[in-house]
This record gives sequence, C-alpha cells and structure tokens, in this order.
Amino acid sequence: MALYCIGDLQGCNDPFQRLLQKIDFSPSRDTLYLLGDLVNRGPHSLAVLRHLSRLGDAAQCLLGNHDLHLLALWQGMGKLHRSDTAQDILQASDRSALLDWLCHRNMAIHAHGWLMVHAGVLPQWSTAKTLALAAEVEHALRGPDLKGFLSKMYGNTPCQWHDSLQGADRLRVVVNALTRLRFCTPQGVMEFATKEGAEAAQQGYLPWFDVPGRQTEGTPVMFGHWSTLKAQDTLNTGSQLLPLDTGCVWGGCLTAARLGPTPAEYELISVACAQAQNPIP
Repeated sequence: MALYCIGDLQGCNDPFQRLLQKIDFSPSRDTLYLLGDLVNRGPHSLAVLRHLSRLGDAAQCLLGNHDLHLLALWQGMGKLHRSDTAQDILQASDRSALLDWLCHRNMAIHAHGWLMVHAGVLPQWSTAKTLALAAEVEHALRGPDLKGFLSKMYGNTPCQWHDSLQGADRLRVVVNALTRLRFCTPQGVMEFATKEGAEAAQQGYLPWFDVPGRQTEGTPVMFGHWSTLKAQDTLNTGSQLLPLDTGCVWGGCLTAARLGPTPAEYELISVACAQAQNPIP
C-alpha cells in the first residue's frame, strides 16, 4: 500500500492521469490525498471531478477556494469570473451528484503524521483546534442551509481570529485561513492582496508558517495554494513543512509526495504540464 499527496489540480486532468500512471496508482491498493483546488482555471474540471468521485475512499480530498467558489456558483451565490473554467460541471447532467460529493469533502485532515490543509493555519490554532474549526465548516456544507452559508462566505473581514466569533463571521475566518491564507501578522491578522513568494511580505506580515511560536510548529504541515512559493522559502522549517502546489495550471508541473514511514521520509514525483497561462493564483 502506498500513500500519495498531490497539490492543486485545478482541472488539469491530462497531467493528473499521467502522474497516476507514473506512480502506478491502484485504487484497490493505494490512497491519494488531494490538497484542494481540484477544479477551475484548467481545461478539464468535469473530468477531474468524475474521476475522483469514482475512486471512493482511495481519494481523500480537501476543499480549496476554487472548489468552494464552484459550490457557490452552483447555488447561485457567486459571480462567474473571467478566468473561471468550471462551467462544464455546472452544465453536466450529473452536476448535482458531483457537487453533492464535493460538499462532503474535508477542510483539513490529520493523517500519517501530517496536518493537511489547502492554504494555511493561523498561528493561534493548534492541530486539534484546526480540525475542530474545519469540522464546523464541513457541518455547514453538509447541512440544510448550504445556500445561506455560501451567500455569506465571501469577504476579507473579520481578518483576525477571536474565540468569541459566532455565525457567518466565525465560519468566514475559518474558510479564509484554510483556503486563502499566505501572509499574516504574529497576532494572526490576515492579508490577502499579496500573492507573490514569501519574500514579498508587506511590512509587519510574515508567511504564516514563519510566525514565531505558531501553535502547529511541532506538527508537520502539508499544503497547496501557493504556486509562487519556492522550495527554498521553506527550508528553515526542515521536514516540518511541505508545499505541494507546483503551478501545474500555470505551465509548471504537477507533484505528488509519496509518504514514508515518518514525515521526514517522503519522495517527490512530478510530471510536466503542457498548458501555460498568465498567473492568476
């Protein structure tokens, strides 16, 4: 049995299929962990969702910001962006089944020694706190008022976590941290405008993983979302951090990490991606 973690697919089905062939993936034997942004911006989002949904428990998928945006479009709560390419899903005959399947994916997973998220974790959150807050969002996605949750999901405020937050504000902070976070202050104030690499942090802000004393510092964390992040930006964290968005949709590559017996033991396997687009992370 082999365990693989894969970064942002964003509808790039052809590279995904080539990567599965390269690792000799078998759903009867192996397990995939997908780190979110399964769809959008790439050319074949519908094929990606259909393939993943057929894999059953062999594909454990996180939700990213693009996946949540697709759910909002489905429920009539979001606006179609110029760069969106998931319209094929919205027009598919099996749309309802696929998007109901998507609603039942996770916001965070802790498995095989790794905390897996799409984007990041606020410095005030422990691993247990992160999973508990992720479960609150998952409950809203699977509950009777999905449209109500998605109608209040968008927005940059509140920009900081407080335990006293309730309702839509509470869920919005959790969604933004888990699916959009790159930079924050040591106090956990999030900033969403900067999308370049770690060196582009605005004054007073740090990459979330560089905040001194963050509560998940002792837990290995794997994440996607940050295609402009370079490997050397995370060297100071040793084996405790593994960014896996290697920019497939922007003409980079698609990368899988084959997990070993301990978090320090993993092998990276990549395939090149043919498409080249203007970066819009």
